[in-house]
Amino acid sequence: MPASTEASTRVGAVSPVSAPEAPYVPDAPDSRMAPGGPGYRRMSFALFLAGVATFALLYSTQALLPLISGEFGVAASEASWTVAAATGGLALFVLPMSALSERFGRRTVMTASLAVAVTVGLLVPFAPSLPALVALRAVQGAALAGLPASATAYLAEEVRPKALVTAIGLFVAGNSVGGMSGRVITGWVAQEWGWRVAVGVIGALAVACAVAFRLLLPAPRHFTAGSLRPRVLLGTVRAHLSNPLLCRLYAIGALFMTVFGGVYTVIGYRLTEAPFSLPQGIIGSIFLVYLVGTVSASTAGRLVGRLGRRGALYAAGGTTATGLALSLAGSLPLVLLGLVLITGGFFAGHAVASSAVSKTATHGRAQASALYQSAYYIGSSTGSTVGALAFHAGGWAGTVGVGLLAVLGVVSITVLGTRAARAQQRLATA
Repeated sequence: MPASTEASTRVGAVSPVSAPEAPYVPDAPDSRMAPGGPGYRRMSFALFLAGVATFALLYSTQALLPLISGEFGVAASEASWTVAAATGGLALFVLPMSALSERFGRRTVMTASLAVAVTVGLLVPFAPSLPALVALRAVQGAALAGLPASATAYLAEEVRPKALVTAIGLFVAGNSVGGMSGRVITGWVAQEWGWRVAVGVIGALAVACAVAFRLLLPAPRHFTAGSLRPRVLLGTVRAHLSNPLLCRLYAIGALFMTVFGGVYTVIGYRLTEAPFSLPQGIIGSIFLVYLVGTVSASTAGRLVGRLGRRGALYAAGGTTATGLALSLAGSLPLVLLGLVLITGGFFAGHAVASSAVSKTATHGRAQASALYQSAYYIGSSTGSTVGALAFHAGGWAGTVGVGLLAVLGVVSITVLGTRAARAQQRLATA
């Protein structure tokens, strides 16, 4: 046996040469997109346009409800189903669509969803009756279900974490621009040529947005295909619904949207009545206050940086409640100021809650986002229907009362979250 080997086997022997250290391997650079980096601007603009198309189509009939009521001879609570059917269809199909996006890719599902939605949008102006119009709107909402959850999952995978809130805020800002432009355009077009031409114009606008979206959105680089097996999907959903933080965020999104859906479904009826008696074009222009939502959503990241997530939710809820109270005034400037505050508070709260869902979910992000979107649009359908019924029963004060109850729910849930976080901190330091 060689001497070196013999020495190495002796008990207590010490090797004269230390073992070589493992070579240093630097961390691989983060290839995800960030502000100022390649592809980020194209991605942001593409998803901004997708948000514009989604909200313009989804709420294309909301500013036109008084005209739809007049043509078909129905009350506000019946005409509001043209909004509730679209948001309800989205709420029901967002989870299945998110499962398809896990298997076939975010960009593929978003493209297909927009294609179907814009096609239906071109058929909506020809609806012969209110039931036919409601049915078409339900199909359109179901088609649009592929956009929200897939978009936030795409951002969570393709954008660096520090830029995620800002990126999602820009997508939500596109929602606000779409909601605003759809209502403003339909208001003025309908005043001259009727509601059918107005929704046809929105369909054409959505076609242009859909084409530009597909041409601009970068191909995903960090997507990994998942399984379509029902057992896997149900297991992922069950895991998300057993997460207390995610459940609180889902409830917050639903309650914020209850306020927003109720207010903007009914506001047209209020402004056509005395003491305002505004024409349809002016009522449509009221929705220019959505620009406030564009700003508040896109700056939600800075608000979270200053106040923290729960602090930002408190601020959003307080702003929304103040706006609801001001909207009770009989003065048009005060009503407009109230709408500004409601819109700013809603979009800030929505951006904060939806980005928190994407950060909290460590797996099945599309399903986590889909559950949030489902709750969010259930809130929209609930707000549209209950807000209209409350308006029929108690006037604008009834709609405001529904909104204030929803804001109280947001604040209460956030308080529970604050207490839960403090309890966890005490346990960690014990």
